[in-house]
Amino acid sequence: MMSFVPLLLAAILFPAIQAVQFTKCEMFHLLKDMNGYRDFTLPELICTLFHASAYDTQAIVENEGSTEYGLFQISNKHWCRSDQIPESRNICGISCDKFLDDDLTDDIMCAKKILDIKGIDYWLAHKPLCTDKLEQWNCEKL
Repeated sequence: MMSFVPLLLAAILFPAIQAVQFTKCEMFHLLKDMNGYRDFTLPELICTLFHASAYDTQAIVENEGSTEYGLFQISNKHWCRSDQIPESRNICGISCDKFLDDDLTDDIMCAKKILDIKGIDYWLAHKPLCTDKLEQWNCEKL
């Protein structure tokens, strides 16, 4: 009975929704429909997401008064709604916490809006880290 108490406490303290940390090949497969969107190649996208969030759907980064959420590190300053910045433009029309689950549908829709409006350089890692030697970001297992 004594060993049950720590297990119960662990179940209470850790949230039921666990972060999904994808592999490179899982990302490649899940995002294949974005290949070529606004001239963004899939290897560029895979590289950029690795450096932005390490493929972690629950990645949260504080960034100079705003917060970036999820796989695509979408900022609450312009793109989604949060309590931290209630005056956000919320261009994607969504609550930021929706970017922290493993359903990538809304993440992809918002990422496409970002690409339409701001372009690839919205993701700061892209230019210095993901424009050359992209062979390593391909996945042979499709």
